[in-house]
Amino acid sequence: MRSRTRIHPAPVRRAVLAVAAAGSVLATPLTPAFAAPPAPAPDLRADVNRDGRVDVEGTTDTAGEDTWTVGRGAVALPNLDDDTKRCPVTGPDGRPLSDARLAACKDASDTKVNGTADAADLARVRSVPMSGLPADAKGSVKVTAGAKHTHVFVKRSGKWALVTSATRLTAAQLRSGVEFGVEATDVIRDRATWDGRTVIRLSVTSGGRTTSDSVTLRVAPLLTHHHLQNTQQVMVTKVRGAGEYGRLQRKFVSDLAKEVEAAGITKPLVTFEKYGDPWAQDFVEPAYVSMTGPGGKRHVMRVLLRSAQLDREAGRELFEKVRGRDVGVVQVADRAQPDDWSLNSMGNLETVPPYAHGGRSFPAGRIIMGWRKDSGEKPSPAMRTLLKSQGLQDPLLLDTSWLGVGHVDEFVQFLPADTPRGWRIGIADPQAGLRLLRDAQRDGHGTTRMFSVPGLAGAPAPKETIDQALASRHFVADNTMAAERIAANLEILKRETGVSDAEIVRVPALYTREAETRAADGTEVPLPRLTRLGGSSLADTFQDHGQQKWLAEDGDRATAKAARAAVMTSAYVPGAVNGVLLGRDRYLAPRQWGPVIGGKDIFTEAVGTVYRQAGLKVSYIDDWYTYHLGMGEVHCGTNTLRDASASWWAAPRG
Repeated sequence: MRSRTRIHPAPVRRAVLAVAAAGSVLATPLTPAFAAPPAPAPDLRADVNRDGRVDVEGTTDTAGEDTWTVGRGAVALPNLDDDTKRCPVTGPDGRPLSDARLAACKDASDTKVNGTADAADLARVRSVPMSGLPADAKGSVKVTAGAKHTHVFVKRSGKWALVTSATRLTAAQLRSGVEFGVEATDVIRDRATWDGRTVIRLSVTSGGRTTSDSVTLRVAPLLTHHHLQNTQQVMVTKVRGAGEYGRLQRKFVSDLAKEVEAAGITKPLVTFEKYGDPWAQDFVEPAYVSMTGPGGKRHVMRVLLRSAQLDREAGRELFEKVRGRDVGVVQVADRAQPDDWSLNSMGNLETVPPYAHGGRSFPAGRIIMGWRKDSGEKPSPAMRTLLKSQGLQDPLLLDTSWLGVGHVDEFVQFLPADTPRGWRIGIADPQAGLRLLRDAQRDGHGTTRMFSVPGLAGAPAPKETIDQALASRHFVADNTMAAERIAANLEILKRETGVSDAEIVRVPALYTREAETRAADGTEVPLPRLTRLGGSSLADTFQDHGQQKWLAEDGDRATAKAARAAVMTSAYVPGAVNGVLLGRDRYLAPRQWGPVIGGKDIFTEAVGTVYRQAGLKVSYIDDWYTYHLGMGEVHCGTNTLRDASASWWAAPRG
């Protein structure tokens, strides 16, 4: 802890006069007591208790001002947005900027405060007015820790100026009290390089004597959203072109807009249009930073975390279109990429809602990511280091070796609940899916078609029946294996979070190592997929592939990855857990297109029952040709911006 020298000459003087008035005989001269007092020591304050104001009159912001914990300590924002839209997206020659140059520009990349919106992004630091300060006094400010990552501004006559080594504060300014604004120039990327702390020291020199005082701030942690935060806006890709895929995808966007409006979300869709990558979940992870602003209101800056797949051009649109006022972008450059490119997609990053268990607390929730336990492949080391370095959402790895795409959103989700914990785990249940088929077969419906999806011109609907599906090579074994792998991951989640079996929502699902269908003559053939694994360019038309018509994707890597994925699994019936939580009680699932028996889709009925029992109203959207055949679902093709106004440091429910 720091120490301050505080001089209180008036009480001393009064005590001396009292003794003299009583006629006391003093053996020692009292001349020093009547000499001019030393200059008062500076007292620098920040918003340590995070109430939105800097207390320079009381003591609410003094305790702990030199330390920082999750629950207490001054916070500064990384000023990553572009409030005045000054950042260019092309060079002087009109050519697109490089990824590095796109990421380099932000409000903190210059040394100016760009208007009132930019000023609102500054954390305030104030000096306590130093009354009685001699006229010869001068002050200076220095960042003694974190200087490379911090800008400090001083407010003079209503204008902000950058503090430099040449900045001097006059006695008049110090007597009145000085206001400073602080911004971080980046998020924490590696705690071993910078732990996010900034220490600011105010020094005052008078009469040849210098005294100083310091305060500590920490950059706000970059946090991912969880499902207890209400959805405010939905993101999706619009695919251009007149082909069949383009038509179907535009219909998906139109249907999505209607569902979003029905859920009470008033803001329009955020649409990506430039690069044609349909997997809006995968090239970006919406996140946020926040501090308390004036009046105790949370000041939130959205930060879009681009996936570590810098060869995925769609991530550029985050800078080119979405970045702006209170919206920034973070990009991670990592040369140590895993062989499995797909692990870096952001569908492979989800967030457990806040919890405390086993002596550990996660007030902002906890990240989960998938890894290939069988091969040892993990997502980008630089991305994992960045996420862990925030200090609040320590990523937990789950095994996705058994999935062709390998993303956690293919089998697990988190649902709000009116329970002491406040949330439940939604988990895909292949055994329940198998039971639905076996029960239908037992009741004499084995010849019913497995899928009720209509065909398209040149793309006939799948012909297999329930009997054929259950008899298909690998099918039962694939789902038994999937159930075992899911159960193992669930045990990890239960151990880490304390969730009980009663807090688990088991959603019927089916997986297959290859989506099997039947040709006209009844022989079994594979249904190729529009792979979710790579590239960003989608063919606008169906292309012939053997006896099937399918949606193709460019890129040799995509072909290689798809071939590798053939020995793993993906959703057979559209994965219901791979949907979008639009509201606390509103869930949008992919239309199931399962067997219709007695006029009802047995998977739709079963899935709806499970979610309704969990307190959710379920609606469905068709994604069969747009996403399901591409080894993804509604969640994979969308993204959500959520309310981050709650404090990230509040203690979670156990």
